[in-house]
Amino acid sequence: MDKYKIFNNLHSQDAALLLGNVWNAQSALLFQKLGFKAIGTSSAAIATSLGYEDGEKMSFEDLLRIVKNIQSKINIPLTVDIESGYNRITSEIINNIIALQKLGVVGINIEDSITNEERKIVDAKEFSNTIESIKSHLSDNKIDIFINIRTDYYIMGLANPFEETLKRIKIYEESGADGIFVPCIVAENEIKKIVESTTLPVNVMCMPNLPDFNTLETLGVKRISIGPFLYNNIVSELEKSILKITKNKSFNSIFA
Repeated sequence: MDKYKIFNNLHSQDAALLLGNVWNAQSALLFQKLGFKAIGTSSAAIATSLGYEDGEKMSFEDLLRIVKNIQSKINIPLTVDIESGYNRITSEIINNIIALQKLGVVGINIEDSITNEERKIVDAKEFSNTIESIKSHLSDNKIDIFINIRTDYYIMGLANPFEETLKRIKIYEESGADGIFVPCIVAENEIKKIVESTTLPVNVMCMPNLPDFNTLETLGVKRISIGPFLYNNIVSELEKSILKITKNKSFNSIFA
């Protein structure tokens, strides 16, 4: 079975898919070593590791270079976070997705908000047209890639996130999405209702107060992402280690 089919099937198993989110080849290899069945890039972690802010501040060429290196080192499915597609022109977004698929990538996340000076949610119907165009082109050219649609009412802290998310999920499902990603949702009753509202596999993300994995599985969640938070934790611990060295004027704390 090829990696795309393996990855697609991981969204329909009883156990939720725990996705290791990575920023370089080393982190990808570590998740693979520890038995993860699939990994995904974190755009925020990659951008920060390269000295950029999140929000498509790095170039797509930078992302492609990192993904190519990761893909060349692993043998489990890889999905890539492409934020808003690294372009506002649908045909160019499609070209970016195809470039990733040619490297062996089996899935992408694409979100319904864009960042210029500040992040803005896009019109749902307009975004659904983009999804339809992407799916149509991929289907016509027999290109298999899992399109996970991230909807951003919760992560952006917008008004009425539950109601607006339900509306968008229906629109995106009808447009051909393969999965729905709702980052920053944590309330059990809302997660349950979101899952029940769609036939698509629902993806949630690491957050304070997110229910544990067993509870999420009971609620019907099919994919759980770590996001950038493990990377952020590692950087925070690195900073603490550096401060200990300078404070103690010694390297002993590294080996304690």
